[in-house]
Amino acid sequence: MRAATAAPAPDEPVDLRSDTVTVPTEAMRRAMAEAEVGDDVLDGDPTLRELEEKVAGLLGAADALWTPTGSMANLIALMSRLGRGDSFLAPQGAHVLDFELGTAAWLAGGMPRPLPHDGGPGKVTAAAVRRAAAGDGSYAALRPVLLCLENTHNSAGGTVTAPEEHAAVAAAARAARLSVHLDGARLWNAAVALGVPPGALTVGADTVAVCLSKGLGAPVGSVVAGSAEFVEQARRLRKMLGGGVRQGGVLGAAGLVALEDLDRLAEDHELATTLAAGLRERGWRVREPQTNIVLVDVADVRGTIAAFAEAGVRAGAIAGKLRLMTHRDVTEKHVRAALDRIGEVGPSSTGSPGGPAPHTALG
Repeated sequence: MRAATAAPAPDEPVDLRSDTVTVPTEAMRRAMAEAEVGDDVLDGDPTLRELEEKVAGLLGAADALWTPTGSMANLIALMSRLGRGDSFLAPQGAHVLDFELGTAAWLAGGMPRPLPHDGGPGKVTAAAVRRAAAGDGSYAALRPVLLCLENTHNSAGGTVTAPEEHAAVAAAARAARLSVHLDGARLWNAAVALGVPPGALTVGADTVAVCLSKGLGAPVGSVVAGSAEFVEQARRLRKMLGGGVRQGGVLGAAGLVALEDLDRLAEDHELATTLAAGLRERGWRVREPQTNIVLVDVADVRGTIAAFAEAGVRAGAIAGKLRLMTHRDVTEKHVRAALDRIGEVGPSSTGSPGGPAPHTALG
């Protein structure tokens, strides 16, 4: 449960930039200090191994491997599947396309091919995958060999793909002889929002990456899961990328604590709904959140972020929209304080909900 706290002090900013800004809980710090460790590069770290087995079980995978970052987890999965002359498919705006510095092409060697969201925000349909995988038969054409999915879809506003939707798209990919990778950085949020176990959202995926340092609040770490053969290869790829960590159990211990309280993510979702409703009441154009991401349509994203910061609310941007994210270190009092500081859309804005000009007072 979220600890009861006082409202933020007048000079204390409310940080809604991301769910990665949380700090370790006292339970995490204790677990990290007391973790049983070994050399994970030489012969294994017992705490990391416990974490990997725990995550593999939750995802319905044979095995799993801890990585320092989510980008590395995704890259390892792509490197294991892609070769020269190959392409991969992914929903437009996917993290592997827009937020990993092009490593899918640069290091994994695959040409990215974005697919439009023909199944709703952040989603592609089975029909779209079949069309994209078919190609034109030319020997000179790139060969699509992999489909990357994302659940929840970050830049679409934390949208959720239900089990039956995911399974249909994954089945279409496999029928077209494509491998399937699922970027589940916030898969925990999707599972909680849908009221299903995480493994219900991984059916048909060859590999799955999940993050421990976003909504779960651990300070460091992700896990990539798949077959035992994949994990054996992934360990070599992790070392190639500089991800061999010695006594990594000090970090993995925090992840084990984080996994004990997955249901707590529902509180973040509820606060995001409260935040979105409050913004709409004040005239802002806001999408209804499905999880913990609130997207706001504004005319001037950079100017609005600056104005929010001046008022004491830290915000971010994604896909041309203002992004606000609730997380474990934000309470209802923080959300109410943020709404009071933001206030209504100012008279010097565009004349309709859409955000103030760079220097508009926020009330």
